[in-house]
Amino acid sequence: MLAIPALATGTLTEVGSIGLPFGTPSPAGTTGKTGTTGKTGSTGKKGKTHKKAKHPKTGPTGPTATGGTTGATGPTGPTGPVASCPGSPCEVVSETTGMQVKVGPHNAPITIPRNGVIVAWTIHLSSPTASQIAYFDLHEGGPPEAGIAILKQSKALNYTLVAQSPIVQLQPYLGGTAQFPLANTIPVQKGERVALTVPTWAPALAIKLGNTTSWRASRPKNTCTSATEASTQTSQTTAGSNVQYACLYQTARLLYTATLISTP
Repeated sequence: MLAIPALATGTLTEVGSIGLPFGTPSPAGTTGKTGTTGKTGSTGKKGKTHKKAKHPKTGPTGPTATGGTTGATGPTGPTGPVASCPGSPCEVVSETTGMQVKVGPHNAPITIPRNGVIVAWTIHLSSPTASQIAYFDLHEGGPPEAGIAILKQSKALNYTLVAQSPIVQLQPYLGGTAQFPLANTIPVQKGERVALTVPTWAPALAIKLGNTTSWRASRPKNTCTSATEASTQTSQTTAGSNVQYACLYQTARLLYTATLISTP
């Protein structure tokens, strides 16, 4: 659970949460009571032992018990995109800084809506197999890790790095949704963007979502589909640096959000 700083007041907003949080199992409905069993009919009296005695009558059959009512179905839990891996293809974010630029009809869903402070960030991670982890560790610079970056657009596709969080090791959190409160909150201004910085790799990418979903990476133009570039360090980590986010990746979504407390 996120511990909100004692002095923080204002509106709480989860930046980038359109279509999220991630799906959770719906609770099961309660089981209905079992119906009572009908009584067994009484047996007729035994006829006398005599050659002219009538055959004894069979008592009437008891009524059939009615079945118990079926328990109500629990409400459906919230659903959302699921990170790729361990299925095939297993695609991850690698050695770059990325920001979501479109989710359905929503443009720039990771834009800061009002002045305030970022107090935490959240990431949803899939659970790659041991062999997949070993492969990415070897080819993408080491174990999975990530942090958030605050960017300010300078012109067109160029963005300046305003601030960033500490980088967090993600290995212990694979297969779940992890939230990281910030010991030092990050002041932000309306209109700035929240991006995800991944110096190595992170299984936090949902794929095959349609052309109305897309994100951009801090990679040079004409390198967007290069396998070599995907394993080249392009993450934006130098404060004040200005980088062009030239690569657009459609049908995919970066699974991260940031918790904003607006200035009163």
